[in-house]
Order: sequence, then C-alpha cells, then structure tokens
Amino acid sequence: MAENPVTDYPNADAIPAALVGPSSSLDGLRILVTGLGVTGFPAAVHLGERGADVIVVDGDEHADVSEKIQILEVFDVDIRRGEQHVTSLPEEALDLVVTSPGWRPDHPLLLAAAEAGVPVIGEVELAWRIRGTNDATWLAITGTNGKTTTTTMLESMLVANGMKAKACGNIGAPLLEAVLEPGLEVLAIELSSFQLHWQYSLSADAAAVLNIAPDHLDWHGSADAYEAAKAKIYHQAKTACIYNVADEVTLHMVEEADVVDGAKAIGFTTGIPRPGELGVVEDILVDRAFIPQRYSSAAELASLDDVAAATGVPGRAPADHQVANALAAAALARSIGVPGQAISEGLKNHSLGAHRMVTVAENNGITWVDDSKATNTHAANASLGSFDSIVWIAGGLPKGADFTSLFADHGHRLRALVLIGSDDSAFRDAIAATAPDLDVIRIEPALAVDSGVPRRRGEAVVAAAVEAAAGIATSGDTVLLAPAAASMDQFLNYNTRGELFTQAVHAHLGS
Repeated sequence: MAENPVTDYPNADAIPAALVGPSSSLDGLRILVTGLGVTGFPAAVHLGERGADVIVVDGDEHADVSEKIQILEVFDVDIRRGEQHVTSLPEEALDLVVTSPGWRPDHPLLLAAAEAGVPVIGEVELAWRIRGTNDATWLAITGTNGKTTTTTMLESMLVANGMKAKACGNIGAPLLEAVLEPGLEVLAIELSSFQLHWQYSLSADAAAVLNIAPDHLDWHGSADAYEAAKAKIYHQAKTACIYNVADEVTLHMVEEADVVDGAKAIGFTTGIPRPGELGVVEDILVDRAFIPQRYSSAAELASLDDVAAATGVPGRAPADHQVANALAAAALARSIGVPGQAISEGLKNHSLGAHRMVTVAENNGITWVDDSKATNTHAANASLGSFDSIVWIAGGLPKGADFTSLFADHGHRLRALVLIGSDDSAFRDAIAATAPDLDVIRIEPALAVDSGVPRRRGEAVVAAAVEAAAGIATSGDTVLLAPAAASMDQFLNYNTRGELFTQAVHAHLGS
C-alpha cells in the first residue's frame, strides 16, 4: 500500500508529552475542554484528577448537570457555562484544547486556538495517548452506515470466544473510560467522522471502513473532507485494513493508507469471495483471507440464518447490508484469530439495537417499522429497498444531503410521503425533479428543540405523522419511519424520535 501519511493538525507537535500514560502528573498544564456531554465530562474528570488546571466551557447554561458539576468541583475544574464563554478563547494561556465531536472545526473558539498555536485534539487522540500499559487490542470501525450493528456484532463474537471485550467509542462506554478499565482484552470501537477528524496518531490493530456516502457535509465542509476523516482509521493499522469490495472508495482509502509493515488489505463481499476476501458461498459466510489455503479453499464461518437471527428477522433472508455488516465484523474478529464457531455463536447471540429496522406492530395487514437510526440517505436507501409498498415518514435536518436518488430509485415503492422535517426544501426539490406526482402530506413542524420540552414538541409531530400514515396505508403496506435526516431540529436525538413513533403507533392501534 502506498504511503500517504495523515496530515498533522496545526501545532500537533505541541501536544504536551505528559499526556502519555494514564497516571503521569499534568500539574502545571492548563487544558480547555469543550462541552459537558458524553465526551467532555469524562475528559475533564480524567485531566483534573491528574492535576491539570482544567477549564470547561459549555454554551448550554440551562440543562441540569448538577451531578457532573459536583464531581468536577472535587478536582477544582473551572466550569464556565453560557454563550459568552464559547465564542472565543479564555484569557488564560492554554497548553491544549480537548474538543467534543459536536463542535465543528470552523467553530470560532477552535479556529482561535489554531491561530494562537494551541493544539486541538479529540477523544480518540486523548484515549490513545493515555492508554499507557493497557495492552487491549483495538478493533476500530467506521463508515457512513452500519457502524453500530457491526460493532455490536463484533463484540458478541469476541464474547462468544471467551474474551473480555467491550463495545465503546461512539456507542456504549466512552472510549476514554474503556481504555482505563482494567482487564479488558479487546475494544470494539465505533468511530464517527467527527471523532476521527480530531485524531492523527491512532494505530489500531485492525480497522474497517464499511461504506462511504455523502454525509455530515455541513460539519466537514465537503465530501472530500468527510472521506479524509474516515480514512484516518487506517492510519498505522497493524494487522489488517478491512474494506468493502462493493465500495471502491474504501479500497482506495486502504491503498493510500500509511500502515505498519505487514498489515494486509482484506475485502468483504456479499458475493463469492476471491483470495484475500470474506464473502458468501450459497448460504454460508466464508473466509478466504485468514487461512493458509486461501487460494484453493475457504473456511466456513456462519450461515445466513445466523445473520437473520442477529438482525431480528429469523426465518427470513437477511438484507444484503446486514450480511455485509456481519462479514465486516467477522473479518475484524478473524484478524485476531477468532474461530468460525465463535463467529456463528456470536451472531446467534446478537440482538439488534433499538430503532434499527424494528417492527413495531402488525395490524390489518399493515406493518409499522421504526428505522429512526436511518439519519442519512445511504441508510434510508437500505430501508426503502427492504419493502415493496411503503408509506414513508421522513424529514429532519438534511445535513447538506441530496435526496434525489432516493425518489429516483424507490419512487415505484412509495404510496405516499409523510414529511416531518422543519426544513423540507431539499425533499421538495428532489420530489419535483423525480416524483412530482407523489402524494405528500406535510406535518406542521415543531419549534426547534431546546432544553425545555423536546419530547412534548416532538410527540405532537410524530403523533400527527402516524395518523396521516394510517389514513393512507392499506393491507400489504409498510409504514416506514426512515427519516434520511438528522433528528435535532425537532427531537432530542434519533432515539427520542423512534421512541415517540413507537408510542404513537401503539396509541393509534390501542395496543
């Protein structure tokens, strides 16, 4: 694979050397942490516990974070809440900024840090540096879609093999906490493009990019920048770089990655695999990459029935994207010697996460499906392709996406669209270009969510959407919540959106 080192961030060479290891003193260092959320809080606790002079800034001064504040005050952390504290750097001289994934690179405070020569890192970089003597294996996963399912499948395979493993990173435990947990043998790490953007020295034992489609363009600024962030997961990979044979972008990422000598490029495909790949022969998942006889034979890993069980559809053929997820998880597991029996058992033991193609109810021939996790066009495409006759509930924050292909590819499946987003312009443009005759029902948007009543506002929107869909759907239809957009315009998060949908469906059905 060709060398193409990851571009260092400005002033990265100024990151304090004392960060390395979990217990060295940070006395005398002043570190700014952005946000009091899932990432910022544990970072502030860890840095404060090691003696750093920590300042935390958070623009939200209304949320109840009293418990977090009590803990941080034990370590003399300086907490500054309110918009006035997040528009520029504090007056004190800083040695480092540790930022949360939600903060965009063009945030004024982060731009000011770069201009002032203060290095900026994120959770992944911090966790990698502090891991110290923790020699747990790092198996890292990213991609536009399927990250969570693949990560939890991998965790289940590892546990089935008798390993002490944990899913962490963008799901489960914060990565910073996981690397400090004693006794863990393997970390199954989901990483978002936001997290990867702020790191440059990660060297995972094996890494996988599942797929790439335009997403989060508002955050990254361009598709190229988004792809570059994802590609960083391969940087200095030690054993294997797992890529999607059907997605050439992922192969090119591997080809351009600067890896440790000896790391192999391993593909996965839902078709018959070539040597160096995992794939499917008849109804069996097989390995032609991690066996000595890969040029003449294949090792059996699991069955499609195992994948169906893992994805909540036992007795039915699993969707191609779920088979691909299982193969990617299996490739990562195989990279550290997990046998086929544990991979099969892990799939059988796996339970699909909430709000991912969950059948909420079936009544009078109508199936109600919650795929609130489909927050972009790539995920929604997979959802829409799984059903024949759909009343589609969609909309939200478009994140710069173009929805034209969804209507062009699936217009023949759509009986109607129930539109719930606060900004419907991108959907309207796509409909006008590809499906002008589609029946569209617009649900009056709720006000933007704040720290006050996000559930009540979202509840009214979803209840109206469910009633509208019920008025259209007939026997044989699927009412599908697959928004193809982010949730934060009207909901606290995609989980809230899915929960409210489930509640509204049961309320409508009287169940």
